[in-house]
Amino acid sequence: MSHQIHFQPDNVKIIVEEGDNLLTAAANAGVYIHAYCGGDGVCGKCKVKIDQGEDGVTGPPPGPDGFRMACQCSVSGDLVVSVPDVVKKDGQSLKRKPKTTRAISARTMSELVGDWHLDPPVEKRFLTLDPPSINDNTPDLQRLLRAIRKGCYDCVEPTFDHPQLLQELPFVLREKNWEVTVLMLRGKRSEEPDRIIAVEAGNTTDRLYGLAVDIGTTTVCGMLLDLNTGQIMAESTAYNDQIRYGEDVISRIIYSQRPGGLAKLQEQVVRTINKVIEAVCKSVIISPSDISYIMAAGNTVMSQLLLAINPKYLREAPYVPTSSQMPLTRAASIGVYAHPSVRLFLYPSVASYVGGDIVAGVHACQMHKSPALTLFIDIGTNGEIVVGNQDWMACAACSAGPAFEGGGIKHGMRANTGAIENFHIHPETLEPMIVTIDQAKPCGICGSGLISIVSELLEAGVIDQQGKFIRSLEHSRIREGKDGHEYVLAWGKDSMNGDDIVINEVDLDNLIRAKGAMYAGYLTLLESVGMTFTDLDRVILAGNFGAYIDLERAICIGLLPDIDRERFYYLGNASLTGCQISLVDIGRFRERGDVGRLMTNMELSENPRFMEHYMAALFLPHTDMSLFPTVKATLERL
Repeated sequence: MSHQIHFQPDNVKIIVEEGDNLLTAAANAGVYIHAYCGGDGVCGKCKVKIDQGEDGVTGPPPGPDGFRMACQCSVSGDLVVSVPDVVKKDGQSLKRKPKTTRAISARTMSELVGDWHLDPPVEKRFLTLDPPSINDNTPDLQRLLRAIRKGCYDCVEPTFDHPQLLQELPFVLREKNWEVTVLMLRGKRSEEPDRIIAVEAGNTTDRLYGLAVDIGTTTVCGMLLDLNTGQIMAESTAYNDQIRYGEDVISRIIYSQRPGGLAKLQEQVVRTINKVIEAVCKSVIISPSDISYIMAAGNTVMSQLLLAINPKYLREAPYVPTSSQMPLTRAASIGVYAHPSVRLFLYPSVASYVGGDIVAGVHACQMHKSPALTLFIDIGTNGEIVVGNQDWMACAACSAGPAFEGGGIKHGMRANTGAIENFHIHPETLEPMIVTIDQAKPCGICGSGLISIVSELLEAGVIDQQGKFIRSLEHSRIREGKDGHEYVLAWGKDSMNGDDIVINEVDLDNLIRAKGAMYAGYLTLLESVGMTFTDLDRVILAGNFGAYIDLERAICIGLLPDIDRERFYYLGNASLTGCQISLVDIGRFRERGDVGRLMTNMELSENPRFMEHYMAALFLPHTDMSLFPTVKATLERL
């Protein structure tokens, strides 16, 4: 259920969902409320008064003065909320205009991904076989095949390809008096025969689960699906354990060339996938052996490392993958927790640095079926870009680094409890408004928080367009630190771990490099096909942190192009969504080949214009302010 909050005296209205936190709602609306404990309820600064709709607030009752702490209030109805002005020591009120904020995820995902049908690539068939007799001593396998044909399935006789099935078959058939469930893997093409991959005693048709996996450079995400209903049963995310051997794909390729390095990297990513499997299975109380199929996607380096394919030549010109199509693999054979029969499918890659994760994302949003000229962006450690439509697609990759996922930032972290995800700063007092995930004490900064912080510091005049702190400012939160000047987001007494949470000039530089690489990639790819940003019908943003990114702030720092905001769409973890759709609907899955055939890769590292655009983008938002007219106008008004 949705509710409206009307913030006064700013006269700002926002629609929120039932149970949303009031402080978070204010931050999302661009309304400043002094709060520096992240929403933990200990600083006592986020005082507001409910003018109308007292019954629409859940939380502690108001104090004697009629004020409540916004961070402790949940919304359960329409509200009119008064936010007191910040007052200087001399009693003078400090007014602050609310910031324009805009979420990319305003439109439904169905607008991009369309419909899919419940028709998974694996199915279970319960069969009752006629037991053998002296008059009918047909071999067990042929008896099974006869029962399958008798089951009114108008199909080519299924195949099987593993001797273990025959080793187990006579005992499984007799365990439940010739009642068995056959697990069938359907052909990757409609004309291919189905394949018997397992036979289970009794009726196990109620246990048919699939796992969608996004194998990211920094994180591995998993989604457990009930393939009988299409329902999402559980989700889990874990840091890719390969990260200890390098934060980016180049570092890991280099490590793989050491003695035993390739085996170690495979072991670590399999270990991470197993953590995800254990987590999702535990949450719904099933065994990993109940998972019948795994659909996975990762960039080309991650895919090759998972299968222990040496990635040496991926980083050497002319940047050639071992194969674009990965073989259908028995998950257990590489150490993944699964029944020995379970297959693991990896989405195909296009090039060394445009992998199956991007093919899965483009597949999910149906670019290959749409006439709309689209720029598809996946912002992550290895940023990938696709431009085109149903007639053609060009793609490229650029190494943005791990800044957007918390890497390379002093207090960077993944989007977990206590991560600063939203930030405002008062332009006169320079005091912060901090909102953390789960309204806990702050312990670090996630990607969306990093973008918010840099954008706010820039617009408040705390940093300049080169990402340097203004040295003339005198404020207790701005100080010289071990890594240059820094701004204290939260004092140690207010943080979860007792340390001051800061952002420093090294962090700012890492962010500027990351966003500069992404923007240079967009510009170079568009130029290579004779286009500019104004030619685009839409921009689709994929990536884990994009769910919480504020569009205006991302444009302010130069991460996204300054074009009509209505052209932006958010798809979320597009790689995982592509795997989910393919797990549920084999018809959509069989279209995946159309995507790869349309995509032509372009190597940005070989294009001299990329470095020119990159150097020009090492500025907030850019050295050429004509590319960012709305940001230019905002900064000139300050």
